[in-house]
Amino acid sequence: MHIAIVGNIGAGKTTLTELLAKHYGWEALYEEVEDNPYLEDFYSDMKRWSFNLQIYFLNSRFQQIVDIENNKRNVIQDRTIYEDAHIFAENLHEMGLMTTRDHNNYRDIFENITSFIKPPDLLVYLRASVPTLVNNIQRRGREYEASIRIDYLSKLNEKYEAWIKDYNMGKLLILDKNKLDFTNNPEDLGSIIRSIDAEINGLF
Repeated sequence: MHIAIVGNIGAGKTTLTELLAKHYGWEALYEEVEDNPYLEDFYSDMKRWSFNLQIYFLNSRFQQIVDIENNKRNVIQDRTIYEDAHIFAENLHEMGLMTTRDHNNYRDIFENITSFIKPPDLLVYLRASVPTLVNNIQRRGREYEASIRIDYLSKLNEKYEAWIKDYNMGKLLILDKNKLDFTNNPEDLGSIIRSIDAEINGLF
């Protein structure tokens, strides 16, 4: 079983991944943030490092998925390979932070890679408003995220909504993070788990 948690920066993906993995006794697969050699450079100069960062994420997530499929494990994954292309790379291109040449090259690599993999059994989308995202980003206090612009988060939210609206690769569960505090409220977490259980049971 492969469940993936998707959503904007600061939506709570990592926390929810951790809580669900603990509940189900499954393996958690996290986004490579601490060991990412491009992330800090990217936030200080997005135009220079956008292509390098996106290629790094693409390769990293492809390796994760190959590992999932080869070992037949039950996993909860923090962010997917699809967001890299449909949300982040596309947004960087539209904002003029990735050249058309680099974006076309990136998309070709993405299409080739994803033709060899299966999508998640269940996609869980954490929908969150920009104020919620900003509050969460400030609370966790990552130094390299301090310079993230409001318009950047807003554009990403627009991309997420457009992608989710047309998502048809498998089961989808949408959660409203503005109304959920699964970190501190066990009832909210319980409600999410019941919703996921209902979706999972429909897969068998």
